[in-house]
Amino acid sequence: MKVLQFGRFWNDQHGGIERHVALLSRELASQGVTVTNLVAADHQKGSDTRVDGYRLVQAPSYGRAFSTAISPALISKALSLHRDNQFDLIHLHLPDPLSHATSLLFPSDVKRVITWHSDIIKQKRLLAVYSPLVRRLLNKADAVVAGTSAHYSSSNQIPESVPASRRHVIPYGLDFTSMELNPQTTLLLEQIKLRAAGKPIVLALGRHVYYKGFDVLIDAMRHIDALLIIGSDGPLRPDLEAQVARDQLQEKVWFTGRIPENELAAYLNACDLFCLPSVEQSEAFGLVQLEAMACGKPVVNTQLFNGVNVVNVDGVTGLTVPVRDSVALAEAINRLLGDDALRQQLGRQARERALQEYSLKAMGEKHVALYRSLLEQGNTAN
Repeated sequence: MKVLQFGRFWNDQHGGIERHVALLSRELASQGVTVTNLVAADHQKGSDTRVDGYRLVQAPSYGRAFSTAISPALISKALSLHRDNQFDLIHLHLPDPLSHATSLLFPSDVKRVITWHSDIIKQKRLLAVYSPLVRRLLNKADAVVAGTSAHYSSSNQIPESVPASRRHVIPYGLDFTSMELNPQTTLLLEQIKLRAAGKPIVLALGRHVYYKGFDVLIDAMRHIDALLIIGSDGPLRPDLEAQVARDQLQEKVWFTGRIPENELAAYLNACDLFCLPSVEQSEAFGLVQLEAMACGKPVVNTQLFNGVNVVNVDGVTGLTVPVRDSVALAEAINRLLGDDALRQQLGRQARERALQEYSLKAMGEKHVALYRSLLEQGNTAN
């Protein structure tokens, strides 16, 4: 079975979609699928390498606009890859207008699977033009996949005309072995604890973009006696740092910058709880919640009525508060920090849920089964 994944970007593996595609490609390859992951590079020089058992092709690009790569080369590269490999199936990960456009040029007998990661929220004008094309693509797809059933119920952009027989739920999976401590990450954990100087640690991770809600979390820190660690980076970091300075929270908030993958376990195991303060449905799942849960940490998140709240269950694996409510966010964090028994109980239940429901192997197996069923059906959807 030969599958072409459209992975959007590669240098942004800490982005949810990019990370998911990389993990899925790795697991599919381990289960015998011949996988090519085609992405846009972050520069005008492409590459073609092997990573984790699959082929990674980076097409040259001229940057990005509206979170979409400006990469005409990706279109020509996709078609040349198909000429050479004759893929059985192409797998798109939306929203991604570039891969959408590229897929229209493929022969109709090539099966199409679309994973719907989230609705387009911010680019309203783009959506007005793009949404009719998305509806058409979804209606013609052989299968639509979402990480939770809430992706379907909360979406305003998946057309009702997509029948239930072509809607599939395959939970995202992670390789939790990378969350286990080793001598290097144990040493780093101790250094992080020293930085906290005896205070509890609240951890938040993600690109510094509008829908992550880090400004709300920083505002909440005015009422919390703890160290907030905000990992990763992004365009809003200068604004967030200015907010910290304006509110005189420099002793309470630590911006680490991008955390290397091999150091992430130290931060997740060092914290007392994890916070996902997202404010828009662009945050549709929150893979990083799962990583924190696998480390036995309870999660405080916001009520987005989508996959985020399927992963972290209020009162079971953590606490959920209203969106953009810094007071409620502070109260939930203080409740967990002030109640060791509750925090530890929710943390244990969080770990059990993560390990039982969201394994990487199960995600790969369910995708392989879906691919095989589509190929066995023949070219009926188009």
